[in-house]
Amino acid sequence: MLNITRSPLAASYGAPGFEMRSKVVHLTSVHSPSDIRIFFKECRSLAAAGYEVVLVAPGGKDRFVEGVQVRAITKAARRLERMTKIVWAVYRAAVRERAEIYHFHDPELIPVGLLLRLRGERVIYDVHEDVPRDILSKYYLPVWARSFIGNVVEVIENFAARRFSALVSVTPHITKRFRNLNARVVTVQNFPLLDELADDISSWQEREAAVAYVGMMTVSRSIREMVVALSLLPEGCTAELRLAGTYSPERLRDEVAKLPGWERVRELGFLDRRVVKQSLGRVRAGLVLFYPEPNHIYAGPNKMFEYMAAGIPVIASDFPLWREIVEGAGCGKLVDPLDPQAIADAIAYLLSHPEEAEAMGRNGRRVVEERYNWKNEEKKLLALYRKLLSRVPNRHNA
Repeated sequence: MLNITRSPLAASYGAPGFEMRSKVVHLTSVHSPSDIRIFFKECRSLAAAGYEVVLVAPGGKDRFVEGVQVRAITKAARRLERMTKIVWAVYRAAVRERAEIYHFHDPELIPVGLLLRLRGERVIYDVHEDVPRDILSKYYLPVWARSFIGNVVEVIENFAARRFSALVSVTPHITKRFRNLNARVVTVQNFPLLDELADDISSWQEREAAVAYVGMMTVSRSIREMVVALSLLPEGCTAELRLAGTYSPERLRDEVAKLPGWERVRELGFLDRRVVKQSLGRVRAGLVLFYPEPNHIYAGPNKMFEYMAAGIPVIASDFPLWREIVEGAGCGKLVDPLDPQAIADAIAYLLSHPEEAEAMGRNGRRVVEERYNWKNEEKKLLALYRKLLSRVPNRHNA
């Protein structure tokens, strides 16, 4: 039985305050052990609050990092293996941990979550995406099958959502979808760590004539349009596009390299967080240009807020929600992500108006400090954990 006698010291530091530390386990079959949301934000925040935190994730070796015990499982070579053998490995690892709370991050782990609930465990489903709508954009699925598969997944997800102890949602839009299915659904947005990306360069004039895109490079994230835009810049504009991340699918890189404008691209590859900070400290804008697809329009892209945190203006898709953020803060330019000329015009404008661009960067940084930061979001996560652990310890009723 869980002892919930609080200690004054733990309470003063915001810890859960149990005489015996509560053990919580985060589960993923998809994400790396160094995933930004899972490890750097949620797991580290829970560890700092006094929880014993275990992360079960594919790849690497068992290790203890920044208060988090990482339990490594085999990384799948193929998608089918990941969704069968690796899911079972995650479940077995979860059972061995004997935790007070299990918190999983992938829709393919819904069966794991349901099995843990049948054992009477407290289970949180962390919904990173509007999965049924996301399926409509999966390049590896036949177009004719996407709608059917999306509908099936939505039925399964809705069934399971009613049975979990709580849901954590990454956007208010996703929260709205689940609100009638589960009384405990909390929006914990993927806002940046406040001090992680503040730039190292004090003078705007020291920055180079370059813009950046950091993240997965896909067709639906306008990689083609970004490259072509470079060929449409006005004469005398020597802007360079710096790409940091990986291509999906990998063969897309060969296709994009044949487009006009490629000669102005510098590929940086996959960067760790320290180098991302350095790279953003040298450019004059960040690009986040998603296609107007169902899973994008209401998304809260982490990269947009990271650019803002780094103090650079954003060039973003002109969606109503994103317009509210960007225009509300005065921190960038909005464009049609399908229009390379509009993208080129926005790049040229920011490079030719350095004082205005610098002011936009300051505006973005200010609203991140005030509102769009992880420190505000982690309070909601910790409150949810305290609420779940304060319930009567009959786990079947948790």
